[in-house]
Order: sequence, then structure tokens, then C-alpha cells
Amino acid sequence: MSYIHLKSNKKLLLGCIAAFYFASMNISAKERLAVGTTSSSSSQYGYYVAVAQVLKNAGISLQVVETGASLDNLRRLSRNQIDMGLVTTNIAKLAADGDPTIGKKMAMQTLWVYAQLPQNIIVRKDSGIKTIESLNGRKFNPGIRGAATESTAIRVFKAIGVAPDFVRGSTTDTVDAIKDNRITGYVKSGVGNKVDGSTLDLASFSPIEILSLTNKQRAIIKEEVSDVALMDVPENSIEGSASYTTWSMGFATVVRPDFDEESAYKIAKAVFEDKEIQAGAFAVTGQFDLKQLTIDLASTPLHPGVIRYLEEQNIVIPDRLRPSL
Repeated sequence: MSYIHLKSNKKLLLGCIAAFYFASMNISAKERLAVGTTSSSSSQYGYYVAVAQVLKNAGISLQVVETGASLDNLRRLSRNQIDMGLVTTNIAKLAADGDPTIGKKMAMQTLWVYAQLPQNIIVRKDSGIKTIESLNGRKFNPGIRGAATESTAIRVFKAIGVAPDFVRGSTTDTVDAIKDNRITGYVKSGVGNKVDGSTLDLASFSPIEILSLTNKQRAIIKEEVSDVALMDVPENSIEGSASYTTWSMGFATVVRPDFDEESAYKIAKAVFEDKEIQAGAFAVTGQFDLKQLTIDLASTPLHPGVIRYLEEQNIVIPDRLRPSL
């Protein structure tokens, strides 16, 4: 038998082994996917590790990629470096609309939204500040530099005509500065209807106040910062706190419009029907009906595969969430 013939048979054998392997895994080429997330130290990264487990049970292999969060994920999606990406709903809308603060206009569709996070305005109670207007001229941190919290807070404050003396820094540096009374407070994402760990840490050192939007401020934000959603948070988001209203954003998973429809359908079915794995990794997801949250907060059209699944569940899809033809 010639060398060429042996080589040909070897290639055939290897091809058969590979075909058998992927068939046995029940994973097609389109179902080996990568999702861009955020820093591996973030709870969001851990959430997507849980999603990978959910999708594995549905026959989809998901690689969780550490990235620089929303804007970085949009860039990677545009370069076809990832298949799916974590993006906050407000950043997704700005990018889809071609807002100059984001850059190049980008078409995208939403697979699901898994959390709504209030953007809490936290101040030291002994600062005497009771209203957002009283932050004028006060040293205040709008959020981590480069994060959606920071950019959105700056736009909100500008819209409602409030001009704090913004001080930048990491969450750790900011909390330390508030403890030392070097700055008055900060904007920090909550966790569903609760404050986050850094705010709990701060409150254990010094009593805090959570400021609420007025009706006039609500109306201005709804008109001028329409990429965010308003959120009413009930009392006791931290022990003893009153109810309040603030702006919020959702955490969404988005894809390019050419994403495979059958894969989108399988992902939607797996994610929406899971009741344990996601909540175990990121407890706030257990506070929401993810199907309804997606309808309420998605800021770009839903993928047709997701629409197909939701309509099978007799869920009405608003016109604003249907892709244009």
C-alpha cells in the first residue's frame, strides 16, 4: 500500500473520529459559542459561568470570555470575536441609535435580560443632604471611571441641572473617602431591591441616606435620558431605609442580527425555564420573571428565535421589540 494511500486513510479515520465525537456531544458548529462578559472578579462573570452550565444541559457549549464589559463587548461583537455579549440596556440602546457618546452605530438584538439594577444615590447621613439638588458643588463620585454607571449618572445629573464636584476613584477608594468624610457620597448600582456589598460596608461604618428623584426629575429623565428606566424601590433596601425612586438599567445578553435562529430559540428556552442554576450564581435573578423582565427592559429588538419561544408561551411581543423588516 502506498504512503499516499495510507495518509489518505489516516485522514479519513481522523475525520470519522472527529465527526463521531461531535455527534456524541450533540453540539453543532453553530452551538459552540463564546460570550463576552466582564472582569473575572465580577459577579456577572460568575453568572455567565452558571449560564454555560444551563446551556450545556441544552446541548450548547458556551465559552465565557473575560472582557472590559459593555463597550468592549460591543467592539468584540462588531469584529466577530464573540457570538454573544453582556451589555447594559442603556448602552445597548445608545449604540443601536448611533449616539456619538458611544461611537459607531451598531445593529444588535437581545436574547434576554436577567436583572434590573437601581442606580442608588448614596450620601452620608450626617452630611445633612436630603435632596439631589443639594449635591450642587459637593464632592461626589458618579461611579467607576469608564463604567456605564458613571457615564449614565453624569448624563442624568446634567439633564436635571445638578452639578456636583465629581471625584473619580475605584469603589474601594471611594468608600474609604466617604468613610473619611473627604467626599459626600457616590452613585452605586444596587442588587435588585437591595443595596450592594460596598454600600453595606459603608453603612456599617457611618449611617447613610439614599436620595430619591422628585416627580419633576422623573419627568425630565424620562424625556431626556430615555435609554434608562425609572425604578421604585420599596423600603428597607437597607435596614431602616425609606422607599425611593431612581433610574435603573438592565443587564442584557445581545447578539448580532445574523445570529442563528435555532440556537437563539434553544438558548431562550433553556435560560427562561431554568429556576435554580442562575439564581444560585446571581441571586437577584431569582427576584424576577426573566421573560417579563426581558419584555419590560429590552432596549433593542428581540432576536426572532427568542420571539418564537416567547410567543409559544402566549407572551405578547410589543412592536418596539420586533426587528424591522
